[in-house]
Amino acid sequence: MNIVLLEPLGMKECQIKKVKEEFESQDHKFTYYTNRTEDQDSLIERSKDAEVIIVSNIKLSSEFINKCPKLKFISVAFTGVDHIDIDACNKNGIKISNASGYATEAVAELSIGMMISGARTMIGADSITRFGGDRGNNLGWELKNKTLGIIGTGEIGLRVAEIAKVLGCNIIAYSRTKKNNSLNYVDFDYLIKNSDIISLHVPLTDETKNMIGEQEFKSMKNSCYLINTARAAVVDYKALEYALDESEIAGAAIDIYEKEPPLDKDYNLFKAPNLTMLPHIGYATYEAFEQRWEIVIKNILCWLENKQQNIIL
Repeated sequence: MNIVLLEPLGMKECQIKKVKEEFESQDHKFTYYTNRTEDQDSLIERSKDAEVIIVSNIKLSSEFINKCPKLKFISVAFTGVDHIDIDACNKNGIKISNASGYATEAVAELSIGMMISGARTMIGADSITRFGGDRGNNLGWELKNKTLGIIGTGEIGLRVAEIAKVLGCNIIAYSRTKKNNSLNYVDFDYLIKNSDIISLHVPLTDETKNMIGEQEFKSMKNSCYLINTARAAVVDYKALEYALDESEIAGAAIDIYEKEPPLDKDYNLFKAPNLTMLPHIGYATYEAFEQRWEIVIKNILCWLENKQQNIIL
C-alpha cells in the first residue's frame, strides 16, 4: 500500500520515521510531509498516487477525492469528519475511520477551565494587573450550586459532567441519545431557559447547525455563560455577537471558528464584549496528540487486516 501522511500532526520526525520503518518492513510505502497545507492543489499533488492517507481537519473536497483515483482509505486524525466530502468518498468506495476519543480529557478539561476563567474573569484581571490596576469592584462568581446545562452527552459531555459534579454544579443535560441514566435529562427549551452555564458537545449535523441562535439567546438567563468547544456552526455567531453586545447573556468562551486560526484581522467577534476566544486548542495536549497518533496508525493496521475500526464509512 502507498500510505501518505499529509501533515505532521504535532509528532516529532523521529516518531514518524519509526512508523515509516515499520510499514516499509511490511512492504508498504510510507511518505510523510513535515508542513501543513490547506491548498487543494498541493494536497492533490501529495495524494494523487496514495491508497491510504492520514489527515486531521484539513478540508478534503469532492475535487480532491475525484483527483485521487487510487485512494481507498482515509484515517482521520480528528473526531469530526464534516470537513470531508462523505458523499464523494462513498461514490468512490473510499472507507473512512476517525480518531474518536483521543481528546476526551483534553477538551473536557479545557471546557471546565473556560468556565472557571469566565467565572473569575481571569483574562481581564490579568490585563488589569499588568497595567497597574487593582481588583476594584471586580467580583466573580462560583461554580458551586450553579446549574450547568450540557448539550450532547457523548464521551466529552459525560466527562465534563463528571468533573463539574466534583465542583458542586447541578447538572442538567440534553441529548438525542441518553447514555447515562444518572444524569438529569431535560428537554432542550428547559435547558436553555434554566442553565447558568451552557456547554456544547454535539457534532455538526443538519440538526445541530445553528441550534443556538437568536431565539435561544433571548431565552437564556441574562447571567448565562456559554461555552463552545464543539463546532462553530452549532452556534450562530452573528446572533452570539448581538447577544453579547445587548447583554442578553453574561459572556461566552469559544475555541472553534468557521475556519482555522489565524482569523482575519476584522473578524466580527473581536469586538464582542465578555468573550474569551482561544485559537482551537481544545484537543492540543501532549497526551492527546500521542493517543491520536496511536489511533490513526492502528486504524490503518486494522483496515489492512479487513478489521476496520472507528468506522465512519
